[in-house]
Amino acid sequence: MNQFLFLLSFFSLLACNTPTPPEVITEKKEVTTMPPKSKIPVVDYDGLAPIFEQKSDTTYIINFWATWCKPCVAELPYFLELHKKYEGQKYKFIFVSLDFPKQIQKKLVPFLEKNPLPGDVIILDDSDSNTWIPKVDPEWSGAIPATVVYNGDRKIFAEKSFHDFPELANWVETLK
Repeated sequence: MNQFLFLLSFFSLLACNTPTPPEVITEKKEVTTMPPKSKIPVVDYDGLAPIFEQKSDTTYIINFWATWCKPCVAELPYFLELHKKYEGQKYKFIFVSLDFPKQIQKKLVPFLEKNPLPGDVIILDDSDSNTWIPKVDPEWSGAIPATVVYNGDRKIFAEKSFHDFPELANWVETLK
């Protein structure tokens, strides 16, 4: 319980403090990959780790976010645009939700039903953040939003929110 409270305090202080984010995603028609309520995987870091170990020609775009994080929600439309830009190419989008377990059915699921995201949505429920955060990236303080893009041995990491689509798209292009 103390670890959960520490994690709650940690993310609240370092990241976002908005408990009810605005619903800013407006485009829904072409994105239909949101799993049904009961199908959103809930994993600890060991269950998430294989995503960072893929050795293929696919580029992985992994975004850590939460519905309670206003900057996280604000940048999601740029990921929708990025998905359209790379449609048909070897890009895989993974959205790792750090919503608290008690908020999953009440906030996360309704948010995703109104605002489907491209790719996969995974809930990371692992209170040992001191162990898994540096495994994602040694420079990550744990604040969200945070995004990892990798292909094979090439990787870039950003612990920031993107303020528009060109900023996100240009940053992803630096991997090439």
